[in-house]
Amino acid sequence: MTLRDDTGYGTSGLSARAFYYLYGFARAAAAMLRAVGYFLECVVSRRLPLVVLFFILVLWLAVSYGLRYGLMEDVQWVGICADEASKWQCQLRSNLGLLIHFGVFGWGALIASLVAFFVPRQVGRALAVVGLLLGILALVLYTASLAVFAVVIAGLRLVRNQRA
Repeated sequence: MTLRDDTGYGTSGLSARAFYYLYGFARAAAAMLRAVGYFLECVVSRRLPLVVLFFILVLWLAVSYGLRYGLMEDVQWVGICADEASKWQCQLRSNLGLLIHFGVFGWGALIASLVAFFVPRQVGRALAVVGLLLGILALVLYTASLAVFAVVIAGLRLVRNQRA
């Protein structure tokens, strides 16, 4: 069974079965949206910031590993940057190498985490998130000795119970 075209030149090629498939897909999508709504209704009250932070951390970890293996350790960039050092990718690679060499990410994470541990309320939590993000970047980019302590201190600050 096919649908007639308005122009009178034949059929449109869409069968009734295609509409049933679309209808079934729409019903499944609506059911999934309802399930997501119920999930968010349960989560929004207390755990939503924690869930958002978890997804941000996972995304940051993926970006950090992409930076490490896609730009810093990829062999193709050695040849490209030897020929054309003025490319922005080569400049980024060179500057990241300097930042890694001097331990800027590790020290930044450690300082932010230590300051966050003693600063109260939301400012301390924000500094702890910054310390955690810098610590993850430092762990992935070869500054693990400082970053381990920074990540632990920032994590402890984030889970600390605040009094009103």
